[in-house]
Parts: sequence; C-alpha cells; structure tokens
Amino acid sequence: MDALVILIPLMPLSAAAVVGLGHLFGFIDGETGESITADIVGWAITMSCLLALALLGADLLGKNTGTYTLGHWLNSDTLDIPVNFITTGFHVRLAALFAVLLALVIRFSMNYMHREAGYHRFFFMLSLFSSAMLLLVLSGSAVGTFIGWEIAGLSSYFLIAYAYDRPVAAANATRVFVTNRIGDAGFILGIGLTYAWVGSINWNDLNAAAAQLSSGEVTAIALSFSVAAFAKSAQLPFTSWLGRAMEGPTPSSAVFYGAVMVHAGVYLIILLRPVFEYSTLAMAVLAVVGLITAVYSFVVGLTQTDVKSSLIFATSGQLGLMFLECGLGFWQLAGWHLCAHAVVRGYLFLTAPSLMHNVHGLSVDSSQRKASVGDTPAWRYVASVQRFWLDPITDWALVKPVRGLAHDLSYFDDHIVDRVMGGAAPVIQAISSLAQLEEQIVGAKLDNDADKFARGSGLAGKLTEWTAAILHWFEDRLVLRGIGKDTIKYGRQLGHIANKFEQSVLRPRYLVLFVLITLLVAF
Repeated sequence: MDALVILIPLMPLSAAAVVGLGHLFGFIDGETGESITADIVGWAITMSCLLALALLGADLLGKNTGTYTLGHWLNSDTLDIPVNFITTGFHVRLAALFAVLLALVIRFSMNYMHREAGYHRFFFMLSLFSSAMLLLVLSGSAVGTFIGWEIAGLSSYFLIAYAYDRPVAAANATRVFVTNRIGDAGFILGIGLTYAWVGSINWNDLNAAAAQLSSGEVTAIALSFSVAAFAKSAQLPFTSWLGRAMEGPTPSSAVFYGAVMVHAGVYLIILLRPVFEYSTLAMAVLAVVGLITAVYSFVVGLTQTDVKSSLIFATSGQLGLMFLECGLGFWQLAGWHLCAHAVVRGYLFLTAPSLMHNVHGLSVDSSQRKASVGDTPAWRYVASVQRFWLDPITDWALVKPVRGLAHDLSYFDDHIVDRVMGGAAPVIQAISSLAQLEEQIVGAKLDNDADKFARGSGLAGKLTEWTAAILHWFEDRLVLRGIGKDTIKYGRQLGHIANKFEQSVLRPRYLVLFVLITLLVAF
C-alpha cells in the first residue's frame, strides 16, 4: 500500500501536462474544449483523492511501513538526495484532507469559470498546484518538500495575475512573489544547515538527530525554517501579501489562501516538532509572532468592507493562533485546528460569491453604522483601515533602500567604471567589411568615414579599436580589394612555380641523389 503514495501527486501532474500540451498545440481550445479540460482535471484529482483516502485507510489499519523510497535523485560525495515519501501519521491525514478539498474546489470551478478567457490556463495551473501541495505534505526529504513549496508559490503567482491585463493584478502578483522569496531563502538556509550539521536532508533523520545537536545549532535550524513558515502562512511582518493575493479568481483564493496553501507554514512547524522542542528561543518566537499576528488581524479585520478582505484577515488571525499553539507546545491542538480551519475557511471562500449576490442592494442605515463604530477612537479606526501602514513601512524599510542602492550602483557603473575601462562601440553601429565593399561596388556612400571599423573609449575601448583597425586593414587590402585586382593572378603564378619545383624534385636523378646524401650522412 505504501507504493500508492507515488500516484497521489502524479495524477494531477499528468493532468496538468495533458491540458497544457493540448492547449499549446491547439487540441484543447475555446469553449468547445472546456468539457475536455474539465473531464481530464476532474478525473485526475478524483483518482488522486481516492488514492489518498486508500493510503489513509491503510495507515489507520497499520498496513503501512511509514516510508517509501522510489530511488535516488542525486548522489555527490556524502550528499544523497532520495526520492522518498512518508506514508503514515499526520502527513497522510493532511494529504487526504487536502485532496478532498482540492477535488471540491476543482468541481466548483468547472461551472464558476465557464466561458472565462483563461479557462484552460486556470485548470492547468490548478492541477499543477494540486500536485505540488500533495508532494509538499508527503515528501520525506527537505528537497522534495521545497520543490513542492516552490511550484505551489509559482502557481500562486500565475493565478493572482490571472487577469494579467490589469496592472493592479500584475503588480500584486509580483509583490506576493517577491515577498515569499524571503521565506524561500530561510528554507534554503535551513536545508544547508541541516546537511552541514546532520549530514542528511531527510526529515526523519533531522528529527531523530535533534537531541544530539547543540543548542545553537538546533536554534539556527529552527529559526531558518520559522522564517519560511512565517512568510508562507502570512505572519508578521509578511501579513500584507495575503490581502494583495485576493486579485485572483474566487476558486483560487479558496484553495490557496483559505483551504490549502496558506497552511503550509503551520504544517512545516508541526513536521519539525522535535527540532523546535529542543529550542526554547524558537518556541518563544513562534508564540510571540503568532500572538501579535492574531491581534493585528483581529483589529484590522474589524474595519474591512468587502467579503474577501474580511475572510483573509480572519484567516491570518487563525493562523496566528496556530503558531501560538505550536509555540506553547499544544501540537495536537494545532494539528486539529489546522484541519478544521482548512475545511471551514474553504467553505466560506466558496460561498462568498453567493453572499454577495444575496446581500446585493441591501444597505445599513446610519444609526447601525454609528453603533458598529461605537466609541472607538478616531486614530485607532484610521490605523485599522490603513492596516497599520504595513505596506508603506515595508516600502520605506526595504524597497526604497534597495531601489536607492540599485540606482547608486547603476550610476557608479555608468559614470566611473565605463569611463575608466571603456568599451567597444555597439555592434549595431559598426559596418562589416563585406557591407563596406558592397557599398563601394554599387557606388553608395552610407558612411563617409568607412575606414574606421570600430570606435571605443577608455583603455579597453581603444585597444579594441586599434585591433579592429589592424584586422580591417589586412582584410580590406589583402583579401577584399585583392579579389578585383592582382591577388588571384599572383596566387596562380605562385602555385605554378610550386608545382614546377615539386615536379623537378620528384625526378629520378634527384631522388637517387637524395638517397646517396642520406646514406653518407648515416655512415
């Protein structure tokens, strides 16, 4: 039964490949191809869901061995990257839950996305995301989890920018993508430290070796993976990207930021439970960040005026509580909280369009609006509406300094390095020798200074210019111009002389003479 784990992420990946190639080559296109795409993706995720449930049943019956290794992806000295999976415990339960939720969202999307211009593109990315998330929760190595982590993030970027012709959607997708790369840096650092101090990148090996690591080592590994978890699950200071991600279609918002992907950070923390339990500092960081994020999300969520924003800050608040539970050591509670929240939040996101339809035309009178605000101080209300200026602070603290540094480096490169070193003129400004000769033959004068083949500035530029001038003179005087003058004539005469000399040398009397001279020298 352990071998079933291979097919769980493979089924949606195969569907993504079929839909992508079919759409690329025109076999699946337009409204007529919607049913084909829906059938392929629907059956693939349904089969993956059934396989995940079968694997879960085998685990509950005690039939699974716990791990399944397909082979080895890379071997280099002591580095061994296996293709392995975990087939028991929280991994399998979460994979089964995510597979069911993905199947429901894809079924919902078949009608919701009907006649959308990017229908096939949407289902291609959703299938790819499904495969990535199932790989993420089932992989037994840090590299396998990171591959799923990255593909899920890439799918998120493309679905946020689903309406790529809208500047706001494209800008928000880029902002979300860049923000999550900070977390990816923490993940890569954690993998590197794990290999350096443990000698393995398997999750089971890391958890087993946590007791033998020093306090500093286990804390460094835990904090590195904490940064990755905070970024992926939108904890402070990364919370602002979650609101920007609402530019995508409702089904993608439901599956990415309500039911599945946004819980990946909490899953990573629960996965590394033994590592965090040996680091008091890392546990304290989890608790503090989770608590602050929960309070922040609650306060900001009170003033949101649209359904998606209200749901998204409720999501980040619940995720903050999960991190708080992990930091306090309530690991089982955090796991149950994750599963229950994924179901409830996915349902709320999917029903958001129906809610908007049902409340359309309704209004709240001024007395009710005043009562809802109550005696809240104006500054607190404004701060909540502005989301505590988290985005402007991030721009001031990170974006603006990096942009200024890039401007200064560009100025230094253009006005100092280029002037000292110089450089050859662009190729497009130079005319080839053959083109110059053709101009002369037809009588065209496109360049009044045709003798200069290249121009440059600085030391490197002048050396390039002189070298080009010498080679141009040789090519122009001895090759190109000689074609129409005496070069061919002189070459033929020289060839005749060489042939006559060779024939003379090969005469018998000269050959005998050469043999005698050779014998005399030998004796």
